[in-house]
Amino acid sequence: MKSESVILVWIISEPEVNRLFESMVRFKWKVAKVENSGFAHKGLCEMKEDEKVDSAPDAAVDTGVETIDVHKCKDCAGRVLENHTGEMECGACGLIQGIVIDMGKEWRVFSDGSGTEMERTGQAPTWMLHDKGLTTDIDWRNRDHAGAPLKGDFARRIRRIRNQHRRTRIRNSTERNLVTALSELNRLAGQMALPQTIREEAAYIYRKAVEAKLVRGRSIEGVVAASLYAACRMRGNPRTLDEVGLHSRTGRKEIGRTFRAIKMELLLDVAPAKPEGYIARFSDSLGLPAAVQGDAHEILSNVNQAQMMAGRGPTGIAAAAVYLASRMGDHKRTQREVSQAAGVTEVTIRNRYREMCDILTLDPNDPGKDVE
Repeated sequence: MKSESVILVWIISEPEVNRLFESMVRFKWKVAKVENSGFAHKGLCEMKEDEKVDSAPDAAVDTGVETIDVHKCKDCAGRVLENHTGEMECGACGLIQGIVIDMGKEWRVFSDGSGTEMERTGQAPTWMLHDKGLTTDIDWRNRDHAGAPLKGDFARRIRRIRNQHRRTRIRNSTERNLVTALSELNRLAGQMALPQTIREEAAYIYRKAVEAKLVRGRSIEGVVAASLYAACRMRGNPRTLDEVGLHSRTGRKEIGRTFRAIKMELLLDVAPAKPEGYIARFSDSLGLPAAVQGDAHEILSNVNQAQMMAGRGPTGIAAAAVYLASRMGDHKRTQREVSQAAGVTEVTIRNRYREMCDILTLDPNDPGKDVE
């Protein structure tokens, strides 16, 4: 004999009625329709204990009563279960009723603080690590998952495991070379304030140089500096050899020789440096506004660069363009100031400045007015 129970439910709003129905469906009850009164939703729900899922459905249903059962197939009344792919599948006819979707969050927050930014993946592979970051790291802090400090024998055992793990990460002399070189590359790029894209490019070039055995007979610092110099040229952020040599432990000549060897052996597509790539950095060093930078770019576009670039360095041409643009406006700078910012001599700036004035028909003493 089936047991029956009647519950009188007082509900304030229609959404609460829907939530009640959903709760009844989850617990496999048959739900009767809800009668609506004039001032509130007053429901009289007749709930009957459901039959076994493998029994046949009732032949007759009382008028006005809607039967809801999500565990029965709507085609053959068979049992519906979740399969290994997350689909609701009928065990009798194989009809797919729907897909189970987990609406909860897919990230976790750990005791060390990772996960607070709702990241869904780990660290991306990077050329800046000798193993590309695809390894396991044991944290240097002796704390457990709850943040409590490790004590006694367990802390000493974790310390020994950490040291052994650090040794086994470096398997041969090539990886040992990469560890030293990439650390030097990161230091050098940090002092030069270079972005991550240039660091990744420089690390890739250095790896190719190691594979081509170009490091033999050369210092690691020299090959790293040359790789970074090549990456700056290839990424459109050129730096001079003097700038790289200023922060490196090697000199300008060694960096230049190593760069030419790497470029020839690895067939790097390094285009000649253009003066436009130095304008922004020279102007920022001199504290010039964006309007002066725009004037310097316009000067370079009006000058026949093919004629001026013959046997002349791009840094001297860029420095002369910045100096000319500053004199044409209200932000005048001296040749010594421009020389210190650009790393070229005052004589070079003066010669390039006069050549530009001749091409643009400007008076070198007062470039703000044209030559009559």
